[in-house]
Amino acid sequence: MTVLEIIFETHATTMDNESGIATGWLPGVLSPTGRLQAADLGARRLGTGVEAVFTSDLERAVETARIAFAGSGLPVHQDSRLRECNYGELNGTPMAALAPLRRRHVDLPFPSGQSYRDVLGATADFLGDLAAGRWPYRSRVLLIAHSANRWALDCLLTGARLEQLVLNPGSWQPGWHYTLTAPAY
Repeated sequence: MTVLEIIFETHATTMDNESGIATGWLPGVLSPTGRLQAADLGARRLGTGVEAVFTSDLERAVETARIAFAGSGLPVHQDSRLRECNYGELNGTPMAALAPLRRRHVDLPFPSGQSYRDVLGATADFLGDLAAGRWPYRSRVLLIAHSANRWALDCLLTGARLEQLVLNPGSWQPGWHYTLTAPAY
């Protein structure tokens, strides 16, 4: 069995975050504070044995990785399976209006969007490729994505329940660590 350490970081703070907006599948733009956070992320993670970075393909995650690892030579891969939940018609809605709806959309997609369980499925598919050796990384990778992906990792790799995570999303911290055990490549 091969053990791969996954370090998860959320994308840095966006203008929408600061305005209380649930961006969903909209691109999002880092705020000045977010650009500083992205640089700090790079300083925290460079030289720690990270072999590669995987990001959501949404602009706020891509921008976070671009700032964090500029000039480092570290491979950065974008993957649409690491996207935030698509709130559909509610992308760009105030977070105060969206948060009370989360529990309803664990399995039921948001209007013209997806459910949190859909995000879990996409994240599981990504992990399956990672475990199967689709990329040549064998010890430690960094994921830069969104809160829904962290919840998916908590469910898939620690046994947490999605229904509980959407009700109690937790608070930000400088990274979460997970272990992915896979058959030898």
